[in-house]
This record gives sequence, structure tokens and C-alpha cells, in this order.
Amino acid sequence: MRLTGKTVLITGASKGIGRTLALGCAREGADVILNYHSDRAGAESAASEIQALGRKTLVVRADLARVKQIDRMFATARQHFPRLDVLINNAGLTGWASFFDTTEEKWDVVLNTNLKGTFFCSLAAARWMRATQTAGSIVNVSTQCAQLAVKNLVAYGTSKAAIHGLTKQLAVELAALGIRVNTFAPGPVNVDRNLKDDPDYRDVWGAMIPLGRTAETAEMVGPALFLASSDSSYVTGQTLYVDGGWTVQGMVPTSNVEKAAKKNR
Repeated sequence: MRLTGKTVLITGASKGIGRTLALGCAREGADVILNYHSDRAGAESAASEIQALGRKTLVVRADLARVKQIDRMFATARQHFPRLDVLINNAGLTGWASFFDTTEEKWDVVLNTNLKGTFFCSLAAARWMRATQTAGSIVNVSTQCAQLAVKNLVAYGTSKAAIHGLTKQLAVELAALGIRVNTFAPGPVNVDRNLKDDPDYRDVWGAMIPLGRTAETAEMVGPALFLASSDSSYVTGQTLYVDGGWTVQGMVPTSNVEKAAKKNR
């Protein structure tokens, strides 16, 4: 198992991709720290499944837009685990809105969670790894929207594109400590958030993908494990697109992105 003896902290782990990654890491032998913001029941349910696999776990709440809460989360984690080997920055907000409907409040809530949260979680994780002399791995979860723009996702796309730049910067900053920093960018994935925004999500977005379908969350586990484990020991500062070829072709269902923006106005 690729993560035996490792401790992994995953943000936004109560549902969707984050929950699936948490269980995937546990199956590979890791103890898992589960962050959530509002869905404690989902996080507790994931923790029960991890414990059933014989792994240690901890559920900790934090709003990642607030640095004090991030610092408190890591302080709590350090009381329960001697070291951190992997941070997976998964938590994020979509924030559908047309360009002209993007208010300061909408912009801030998306950028603060997606970009500021990723930076300060990475900073706290790197400090912990440095203190224990752990050659760890930081894995950011991005989106294909960072490579090919999608209308009505200006704040989201910008925040994720910034994470790609942050990945390169942190890879250089932390290389001397043996800490690697990489990103993987999913294409359309069948998570509740996407299916709620667009009931026709699978059919409409699947038609845009060269492989002809949207992804299941389980298909994100392999890329995450590759970047988190020693399988990628000589990989840092990179972005891996896990999108069924979406960024190669770049088609977008225009009518559906308009509906999503109006629905979330």
C-alpha cells in the first residue's frame, strides 16, 4: 500500500471528491484528518468508514477563508498526530455568476476559500513538515476551467488559475525541504454540487468530452495517490489534467452555463 504509515489531511472531505479521496487514502494505509466547513454529518460518516478500515482519523471543522480557523485546525491536528506527510487542498467553491453580476462579496468568498485557503493551509502544513523534517507532499485540486475559461465562472476560474501559479511558486520555495507541490485538475465530475446546478449534467457535459462521458469521483483517487506518494518522488511544480481530454478540445455547453449562473444569482 502506497501510504502505509502516512498521515494525510484533506480539506473539504465531507462530500464529493474530498470524501472519495479520504477513503482512497485510507485504503492505501493512511491515517486521515478530515476537514469540513458545514457538513459535520458527512465528515463523521466518512470517519466511520475510515475507522472500519482500521485507520486512525480526526474530524476538524474550519472555514478555510479564515486564517485563524486554519491555524486552529492544524494546531488541533498536531495534538493528535506526530507528523503530517500529505496535505490535499480539495475544498473549494464554484460561485456561478455572470461577469456583470460578480459583486465584491461573491468575488471575495470564492477567492478567499479557493486561493487564500489553499495558500494558508499549505503554509501551515509546510511548517509542520519542516518541524518534523518530513519530506512531504502537497496536492492541490484544481479544475479544467483554469486552463480553458468557462463563461460565468470568472471568480472560480481565476482562483484556480492562480493555484496553478501558486503550485509552481511553492514547489520552488519548498524544494530544499524535500516537500513536493503538485496539482491535478479534474474535468466534469459527477458530484452533488454539479448535479444540483444542472440536472442534465451527465448528458450535456459528457457530450463535450472526447471520452464521451463525465467522470466519477473514484477516478480522481489514482491521480491523487500518484502525486501524494513516492510514485511521483521526482515530480514537483506540475499540473496534471484529469479531464477525459476536455482541455484538448475545449467545448462548453453554452445554454447550461447560462442556466447555472441564473440559478445561483
